[in-house]
Amino acid sequence: MGQLEDMAMFVRIVEAGSITKAAEQLNIAKSAVSRRLKELETRLGSQLISRTTRHSKLTQAGEQYYQQVNHILRAVDAVNERTSDAPMRVEGTLKMTAPLSFGVRHLNDVIDEYANQHPNLRFDLDFSDRRIDLIEEGYELAIRIGDLRDSSYQAKQLALIRCVICASPDYLARMGVPETLDDLDNHELLQYSLGQTNSIELVDAEGKKHYRTIDAKIKATNGEFLVDLAVKGHGITFVPTFIAYNELARGELVPVFQQYQLPVLKAYAVYPRNRFLSQRCRYLIDFIAERFGDHPYWDEY
Repeated sequence: MGQLEDMAMFVRIVEAGSITKAAEQLNIAKSAVSRRLKELETRLGSQLISRTTRHSKLTQAGEQYYQQVNHILRAVDAVNERTSDAPMRVEGTLKMTAPLSFGVRHLNDVIDEYANQHPNLRFDLDFSDRRIDLIEEGYELAIRIGDLRDSSYQAKQLALIRCVICASPDYLARMGVPETLDDLDNHELLQYSLGQTNSIELVDAEGKKHYRTIDAKIKATNGEFLVDLAVKGHGITFVPTFIAYNELARGELVPVFQQYQLPVLKAYAVYPRNRFLSQRCRYLIDFIAERFGDHPYWDEY
């Protein structure tokens, strides 16, 4: 194997957290990864990873080598892109995760078009609302909505995510349209519960913020479930427009509290900060950002 391949393998070992996990991600035998690491250390004349039967840890030399080869791999990729006369070739397997509702509702057409443009590319997609450790589980890319808590990740904004408070016309005819936040005490509320607090923030016409505690009749970790219950007249829900836009467009749900501004969230493409980012990943990030942007189609209901 060449030096660049050995560098890439070493980076994968570091970011996967172990030789075993790196071998699984590379789909090669653990013994082959161990042998190549040992050969690399012999050639460099320095131990890069201190290994015991239970633990492995970067040595000081290994930490310096890791930082340097990341820069080299990125530079090589950039040079190849700038100097190649051949058509862009995107290939390999792109392992990616996205929130369930967002992925199922809005990535189908994106992946369809991107896959048609790059027939040599494979996809390994996880649509889930669970918080995945990209490095631990070997993902190149995640789409995440809301605050980014982990500074070890690099992020690029893909879209603005607007929210709406809404209910069915039948429910509002039966229970009345709430005019003030205090009116919510007389209504059934449907709340998205995964990683959320029991309050919402609203901003009035004068810029004053109002916080309201939510005492929900039904809590769920899936927004589509809540939208379906709201359509069936079970209460008022607070959801992103990317989930409720079809129901809003058909009049099955109608907004309430339009005198307030609701928090605007952001959808990001997230990837490990120091990891060499592949062409297939970079081009997909730009592709998605171009399709969605600050005024995505789901806000046109």
